[in-house]
Amino acid sequence: MDKFVKHTGVAVALNRANVDTDAIIPKQFLKSIKRTGFGVHLFDGWRYLDEGQPGVDCSKRPLNPEFELNRPEFKGGTVLVAGPNFGCGSSREHAPWALQQYGFKVIVAPSYADIFFNNCFKNGLLPIVLKEEEIKRIFAAIEKSPGLTMTVDLESQQVEIDSMRFSFDVEPFRKHCLMNGLDDIGLTLNHADEIKAFEAKRLASQPWLANTI
Repeated sequence: MDKFVKHTGVAVALNRANVDTDAIIPKQFLKSIKRTGFGVHLFDGWRYLDEGQPGVDCSKRPLNPEFELNRPEFKGGTVLVAGPNFGCGSSREHAPWALQQYGFKVIVAPSYADIFFNNCFKNGLLPIVLKEEEIKRIFAAIEKSPGLTMTVDLESQQVEIDSMRFSFDVEPFRKHCLMNGLDDIGLTLNHADEIKAFEAKRLASQPWLANTI
């Protein structure tokens, strides 16, 4: 998992409430056993004018010009600003995968569905919670000047956009993991020497266990 310390990128406004995981990555794309290839299908039902199916070349599909992510000002956006209860619905981990593979590093919203929120941290995607009135101010700034960049400093827990600065909370352990690029596997590998020592000691005292490994 990549380290996250500070990031600056174009802020994309998705001013919609209750965006569920089926909208983020529709169910027909969950058949793959790989952990790649979901970014092109992010918000598939909204981004394209036709019905998407696995294996189709998305570069040849007609785009919906009215959808937020298709606006030229938001091209290459890496910070998604969304409405309340983002990521509700089924608990598919593919949702943060799709957002991340599309290019998003940060999501900013007033609230999230719990499972989606937790899945973001486990995959190196930073979900920031701001007050609703702060989100409204950000939406207004982006509407006035589309293409604005936002700077997110995880160490100081500050968000800055258009001369506005907001503070956000993050649980210390999650902050540590993001800033050090540690997912669950990385955390375990930090204790690799201790695990090896434990296994060696156990086999020395209980040698019959060697036949079960």
